[in-house]
Amino acid sequence: MDGYLVVIGGKPQGPYSLEQIKQMSISPGTFVRKQGMDDFKEAHAVEELRELLGFKFKKTAPQYFAGFDQRLLASAIDHFMIFVIYTMLVLVSFLFVTGKDERLIVFLAPLPVIFIVKLIYGSFAESSPGQGTVGKRLVNIKVTGLDGSPIGFNQALGRNFAKVLSVIPLFFGYLYSFFNRKNQCWHDIAANTLVIKDRLL
Repeated sequence: MDGYLVVIGGKPQGPYSLEQIKQMSISPGTFVRKQGMDDFKEAHAVEELRELLGFKFKKTAPQYFAGFDQRLLASAIDHFMIFVIYTMLVLVSFLFVTGKDERLIVFLAPLPVIFIVKLIYGSFAESSPGQGTVGKRLVNIKVTGLDGSPIGFNQALGRNFAKVLSVIPLFFGYLYSFFNRKNQCWHDIAANTLVIKDRLL
C-alpha cells in the first residue's frame, strides 16, 4: 500500500498520496493509515501529516479497552507465579520442619501473606513505567488514568485496595465490566482508572 488510507464517511478510502491529502478536507481527528502502521490513527498523531497540514498533536483518551477475558488471564498468570514462588519457599522450609502437623502449619499460616504480596506488587507494577504486572504485560494490556496517562503509586494502591468492592458480593464488581462501555470493574471506577490495550485486535 503506497500512500494513506483515509476514513471518509466511516469507510477507508484510498490510498492517497501526500499531495492528494493536502488538497483534501482532513481534520486532526480524521483516521488514517499507511503501510507500516499496525492500526488506524488520528491524523494529528502522525508526525508526517502534522508537518504537512499544520496540525498540533493532542493527547486523546484511550479507544481500546481490555476485555474481561484478557484481564482474567493476566490475573491467573500473576496468581500462578506467586503461588509457585510460595510453594517453592514452603518446600524449602520442609527441609528444616519434619513434623506432619508443623508442616501443615507452615503451609497454611502464611497464606494470607499472598494477598498482601499481590496488593503491594500490583501497586508497584501498575505505577511503574510498564504500567502493569507480569501477567498484564504478557497479554499486552496496561493500567492508565481516565485520559490514558500513567498512574502514580497512591492511585495504584487505592485501585488494588478497592478490588474488595469488585469481589463482594459474588465477584459482581468484576462482571460489571460487561455492562460498562469502557470495560471498567468497580475498583476501576473507584480509582478512576482504565485497563487498556494498544489496538482493537
